[in-house]
Amino acid sequence: MNKNIAYIISLISLLLIAFSLGNCSREVKEEAVYLNLADSVAYVGVETCRNCHYDKHQTFMHTGMGQSFDLAHQAKSKAEIHPDSVLYDAHKDFYYHPYWEGDSLMLSEYRLKDGDTVHSRQEQIDYIIGSGQHTNSHIYDVNGYLHQVPFTYYTQEGRFDLPPGYEDGNNTRFNRKIGLECMSCHNSLPEFVMGSENKFEKVHLGISCERCHGPGEIHVQQKMQGVFVDTASNIDYSIVNPAKISAELQFEICSRCHLQGNAVLQEGQSFFDFKPGMKLEQVMDVYLPKYKDDNSFIMASHVDRLKMSECYMSSQGKLTCITCHNPHISVKFTASEVFNSKCQSCHQAEIKHEVVNDGNCVECHMPRSGSIDIPHVTVTDHKIGIHSFETSETSELKEFIGLYCVNNPAPTEKSLLKAYLQQYEKFGQESYYLDSAYQYLLKLEETSCLKEWVQYYFFRGDFQILTEWLEQRGFDEIIGQFNQQSYTNEDAWALYRVGESYYKIQNWKRANACFEKATDLAPFHLEIQNKYAMSLMRVNRTFEARKVFEFIIEENPNFEKVYANYGYLLSLLDDWDLAKVQYDKALRLNPDLLFAWLNSAAYYLQMGEIDEAKYCLEEVIRIEPNHLQAQQLLKEI
Repeated sequence: MNKNIAYIISLISLLLIAFSLGNCSREVKEEAVYLNLADSVAYVGVETCRNCHYDKHQTFMHTGMGQSFDLAHQAKSKAEIHPDSVLYDAHKDFYYHPYWEGDSLMLSEYRLKDGDTVHSRQEQIDYIIGSGQHTNSHIYDVNGYLHQVPFTYYTQEGRFDLPPGYEDGNNTRFNRKIGLECMSCHNSLPEFVMGSENKFEKVHLGISCERCHGPGEIHVQQKMQGVFVDTASNIDYSIVNPAKISAELQFEICSRCHLQGNAVLQEGQSFFDFKPGMKLEQVMDVYLPKYKDDNSFIMASHVDRLKMSECYMSSQGKLTCITCHNPHISVKFTASEVFNSKCQSCHQAEIKHEVVNDGNCVECHMPRSGSIDIPHVTVTDHKIGIHSFETSETSELKEFIGLYCVNNPAPTEKSLLKAYLQQYEKFGQESYYLDSAYQYLLKLEETSCLKEWVQYYFFRGDFQILTEWLEQRGFDEIIGQFNQQSYTNEDAWALYRVGESYYKIQNWKRANACFEKATDLAPFHLEIQNKYAMSLMRVNRTFEARKVFEFIIEENPNFEKVYANYGYLLSLLDDWDLAKVQYDKALRLNPDLLFAWLNSAAYYLQMGEIDEAKYCLEEVIRIEPNHLQAQQLLKEI
């Protein structure tokens, strides 16, 4: 059958379905017939949308969404960089100096000792993430592997500082991976490499039209074929128009990225799978921790805070983000009267103090304040209400009540189990998260949550118990069930954790079998590849281990750990000089890489260069003062 004829027949069928649903509620009708919700419908890109919607494109590109991600060039950067723009991390003893080299943004990391530079590393920044309304953070790209660099510009205060989460000794330098969860909100659905954590074939520049309207292939095809709809009186079902769907579904679109928290994907779903017109809970449940007497909030908590408002609750769900915001026009170019008029449309009879702040409702009832996760910024609190404006200086820990799901009133016990495990792994290793996870594990059928049992034992550090648990239930049978490749690498991670547990108890054969299978599922997950190569060394498969190490270096030559391990392998092969080259590469990337110093000490001892060996051991003790092996070696030499 001719492809065009088949398409027209399918379209007519769908329109007949739409007609048959005419007596149903509008919301059911919308959810049933939007043609671009089908998985087979492709995205066409912002350039295609611009051809017909130029005016909308022009204003949208100035919004925070339109400017969420771009190449690192001077027009994009909000940072005012001067020769003395230097940031110092006292915890890690590193200096950071951003500078322009032509139109290339560079970051220099260095360390001083007695006025001399003892470490220096330069990286070119490839992307700037963030619109600049609050911050610019920075990403560098090595062969498609994206990492954040240790430098953020906080626009409101004109301040250079470490990125959020790098404070108080937690500076991961150039090693924070930028994965799909992050990029899928700051970007127009990037082209992610399956089987990796943070490798991308392509990332787009900013959030596009289709993030709120859905994929545009059918819409474009229809217009090219002359199929038009009078949208003044009818709905064009070829693409989602958020203004024409129910308030609840409007809210879901914004919730996808403005509801930050602990996102637990539903079984078989990925961060690519939400489309406008769906409910977010079809793809993920988003959890936040609840503490007693706590009114703090995080940066992207707009949805969570709005849902706490009396205004929202009184509206019976009719108040949404686009009640006040026009997504096509930047807040910066929207007069305060626009927002105030929205308040007055409901509260006109109640307004008794319009003279306060020139009648600016938002100023008092949605005040700007700091979030608990992003320093040096103030954001609008979307919890509409009467605020006390009292600040507390106390830093006492508040009583943890539990995790609550913001977007789903009835999450499953399996979802809650995953939420507590993820909360422990990603947001803070508090024992009560694992205690709560354990209670859900006991409620659920064991065979339905094998990966979660593995996580639980692994996070507790109960490696012996985990391996015994596996052996009792049949190692091969359980491991055989971890066989699915996915965007989250869920099964590969399970195999890694099992492999690492066997590695800890020195069962090299079992460990190797797990790591090998994990790399089949996630071939571009370099942490797993690195561990696989180490386990190959343990079973005397040195030639294969060398190939894996060389693959990692070819994929990402800035993967610093690999050089210390590869050098050690070369030393076992008596290639000491080439081994030393690898140690030097590791230390140029990271002067605090302990095993690179230890291995360098072994090299110098082998060469009979005692003074150099002592220096390396002293560096080990600088990094880890109670390192017994280094202390003992220093005494002996």
